[in-house]
Amino acid sequence: MTECVTAYIGLGSNLGDRERTIREALRMLGGNGSIEVTRVSDLRETAPLGQMDQPDYLNGVAEVRTRLRPPELLGRLKAVEAALGRQPHAKWASRTIDLDLLLYGSRIVQEAGLTVPHPDVHLRAFVLDGLCQLAPDLVHPLLQEPLSELSQRVDGGNFVLDPSAPQLISVAGVIGVGKTTLAKKLGEILQAPVLLEPYDTNPFLREVYAGKCELALDSQLYFLVHRSQQLGKDVLPPGRIAVTDYVFDKEKIYARRLLNGMQLELYEAIYPPFAQRVTTPAVVVYLYDAPAQCLERIHRRSRPYEQGVPLEFLEALDRDYQSLFAHWKASPVLRVPASRLTGYAPEVVEHLVCQIKAYIAV
Repeated sequence: MTECVTAYIGLGSNLGDRERTIREALRMLGGNGSIEVTRVSDLRETAPLGQMDQPDYLNGVAEVRTRLRPPELLGRLKAVEAALGRQPHAKWASRTIDLDLLLYGSRIVQEAGLTVPHPDVHLRAFVLDGLCQLAPDLVHPLLQEPLSELSQRVDGGNFVLDPSAPQLISVAGVIGVGKTTLAKKLGEILQAPVLLEPYDTNPFLREVYAGKCELALDSQLYFLVHRSQQLGKDVLPPGRIAVTDYVFDKEKIYARRLLNGMQLELYEAIYPPFAQRVTTPAVVVYLYDAPAQCLERIHRRSRPYEQGVPLEFLEALDRDYQSLFAHWKASPVLRVPASRLTGYAPEVVEHLVCQIKAYIAV
């Protein structure tokens, strides 16, 4: 006899009496003795994905115990959907009830018509929130990360992989944290172009670091123009991976730290049209470390114009980056301590690449 397994079912409805339909689906699932519904998360309102001109969803997650094998359990879910009036629809269309097999113990299943874990679990806050309410320490069988970590990455957002968009991977973090090294490593492994910050070609940067504040606006505008061209929506090929060693949104961080009031006012008036043309990252890798450690790396790499960077400036940048990613909603964010990459052990790099691939359409 098949052993009893704990599985998790995604619940959704956006037609009719949504909560009543979900409750009836749960009653029907547990009504024939082959499935025991053990716990149900809170239900929450969710804006529709994809096709937006439809009602909001009510979503949740159910924990069940069953001896049914995954295909049998899926068949039971489809039978309940049909009994409650769900009609065959195009993807993203409204539905009376939606029952998805999210997780089946620690099993990985890839069969015709059935993939477990559900391929979108890590992209959907409305799924991860319910799972974390029921089992926050549960580990995703493929990604080998706790659900609580996956939930932090999307931070309340719900994302859709878009193979028609540029698959931009942006490595972000303060000066000296190791962004360029990581970006080059990822580019090599993923066989993708690496787009680097134009530090060495900026004719104003050395003067600014030397204390000529009157050239700070020139330096920031140089970066703004170059980076917006480098990451232009009409420049990066659709469906192709590219890696950067910066995130475009850092522009305002540095502008606010380096420009005086009049310069900043002019810069912020110029900034919007350049920002609008920039490709949104598919995923951000936020590399972080103690500012003192970053300062040590700066001294070791011996770029002459950086040697006078004070620790206080790095500490301020560190706070700015933390604030940026505390409110980031544009894409999933993988937070990686730089200490984890010391020596770039193959198994550590392999694990990180596996995580990144889960958030790009490849």
